[in-house]
Amino acid sequence: MKVSRLCLGAMTYGSKKWRDWVLDEDEARPFIRRALELGFNFFDTADMYSVGASEEVLGRALKDFGPGRERLVIATKVFNPMGGGPNERGLSRKHIFNAIDASLRRLGTDYVDLYQIHRFDYETPIEETLIALNDLVRSGKARYIGASAMYAWQFMKMLMTSDKMGLARFVTMQNYYNLVYREEEREMLPLCRAEGIGVIPFSPLARGFVVGNRRKEDLGETVRAKTDEFSRRQYYSATDFAIVDRISEVAKNRGVNNAQIALAWVLRQPGVTAPIIGASKNNHLEDAMAALGIRLDDAEVKSLTELYRPRAIMAHV
Repeated sequence: MKVSRLCLGAMTYGSKKWRDWVLDEDEARPFIRRALELGFNFFDTADMYSVGASEEVLGRALKDFGPGRERLVIATKVFNPMGGGPNERGLSRKHIFNAIDASLRRLGTDYVDLYQIHRFDYETPIEETLIALNDLVRSGKARYIGASAMYAWQFMKMLMTSDKMGLARFVTMQNYYNLVYREEEREMLPLCRAEGIGVIPFSPLARGFVVGNRRKEDLGETVRAKTDEFSRRQYYSATDFAIVDRISEVAKNRGVNNAQIALAWVLRQPGVTAPIIGASKNNHLEDAMAALGIRLDDAEVKSLTELYRPRAIMAHV
């Protein structure tokens, strides 16, 4: 399956009732339309984003503005709670079957091109999960399956089990990767290259941290910067800010902005197929497209990467 070099992530679209920084449908539709105009064919969402509203917004916009279902690659995810009951979460056969049908209804489509497990489920045998996903592929409700943030040993165990049982194999890994969080370089990225897995990293701009408008004293300028507790827990160290300063230096020398440099770095990493970007301001999509044309030289790469230090695992712990 062929995808555009960039993927538009739809976590930003849905309902402000879920997160203050989310765009409601009328605000979101122009961004989805513009992405299509720029040549995006790859769109990623999840059932838990705005508790289903993200899928609804994306599905309606793609139907109204898209070039036709066969030309689109639509991805969504399953795992996180979608209700208060014990069977409304996780990767059991029951929840996977219920979740895919609900996602298809919200997206307004008969199938998704890529159905991803949002996290590793410690409570469900992996054989049960893999057989259920295989059945979705055989039924035509999902064309391919993918995984998201987990330890490399967990991902390899699932790949080996699929091979042993003759089941549909994960073809993608959606992992957390950017200039201020590079722990995936230790095991996950080499594993994906060795196993022929497409890498579609999320948060290539570190939830906006690398653009250079965050401040330790008042958190930053945007609604997301001021309300995103995850970013405040995971970033904001002296090293993080020093790396952003390096990004700013390279960007200034190039006459471009930080977002373009940070995304260009992710794009040049071996094995990266299509970073997943968010867009909530007019320049976001244009900056992403501009990053495709930037070729960083060795001196720039050294400047951007030499300050990095090992850090605690994020996203899947």
